[in-house]
Amino acid sequence: SVNISILIVAVVIFLLVLHHNFLGLSDFLKRELSDSNPLGLQPIDFIPAVPQRLTDEKNDKEISVVIAASDERLGGAIAAMNSIYRHTRSNVVFHIVTLNDTVDHLRLWLSNTALKNLRYRILNFDPRVLEGKVQVDPQKADTLKPLTFARFYLPNLVPHAEKAIYVDDDIIVQDDILELYNTPLKPGHAAAFSDDCDSTTNKVAVRGAGNQYNYIGFLDYKKETIRKLAMKANTCSFNPGVFVANLTEWKLQNITKQLEKWMALNVAEELYSRTLSGSITTPPLLIVFYKQHSSIDPMWNVRHLGSSAGKRYSPQFVKAAKLLHWNGHFKPWGRTASYAEVWEKWYVPDPTGKFSLIRRHSEAYEAK
Repeated sequence: SVNISILIVAVVIFLLVLHHNFLGLSDFLKRELSDSNPLGLQPIDFIPAVPQRLTDEKNDKEISVVIAASDERLGGAIAAMNSIYRHTRSNVVFHIVTLNDTVDHLRLWLSNTALKNLRYRILNFDPRVLEGKVQVDPQKADTLKPLTFARFYLPNLVPHAEKAIYVDDDIIVQDDILELYNTPLKPGHAAAFSDDCDSTTNKVAVRGAGNQYNYIGFLDYKKETIRKLAMKANTCSFNPGVFVANLTEWKLQNITKQLEKWMALNVAEELYSRTLSGSITTPPLLIVFYKQHSSIDPMWNVRHLGSSAGKRYSPQFVKAAKLLHWNGHFKPWGRTASYAEVWEKWYVPDPTGKFSLIRRHSEAYEAK
């Protein structure tokens, strides 16, 4: 009788331990599955906890910020993240999308500098997801930048967030990004962009295409597929380098699949305008979000600082801007861009010295 009781107790204890271990394994598998997907967007590194010192100082609002980080432009992404981090009291989590050969450099830069307290997640972007969706010129294969398409896959990059901010790597933030995050989106809108017609400084004509900042500057209206969409050619385009996304709505409308559809159609029919060379990420977004997007405050995307080496805006206006965007050829890490000194304030030197060599090469190229 005593032996039977002992045996029963031992079996119960064994079952309890087995149940506990099973639950732990189940949670682990759930985390692994939730962080993986068939698109090749695989998490590599994640710092989940905020240091206690920062928890005491910042509020509990968690903001997901997605940014792409290619090796030759890594210093840009570093400066952008630093400027966001230093201007907010919110718990920002950076979802850094990169390629495998950049991971070690990025991790070293983050862990050995003043950015070591950043909350971040590194994701590897597999270029194979673009097969059949991007036209590659064999003579210009090296000009294809796969990371520019990362923004198309936001729900895969930030699977558990209801909302996210996407920013290019050539930006500097000068105000609390919580304000941008709180941009109101109209019902049914999956994203909010900054329209290109929101400033008189944007009225620049492109020979043969009318206004660069209208749809006709990006889409070939001679093609029947484009004409059938009945989108007015003079519709104001928008800049996809900074935007706020409602990821719940994005998934409901299957935005990623819609974007991939128009990428594949362009490969088959060449639907994009050839006037704006290299602009292959904007056209599918313009089509999918035609009259179906909200607007962000223009001061949250003061752009074209990289369109020339000259000073486009007054110093007072640049100081008042909430977000500065050096879209265009002249990047601030090349030093010949306008207001490069503003960018320099937020740049964190590369502990490996590798980016310094890239900057010197960039300066030599721009000086030619």
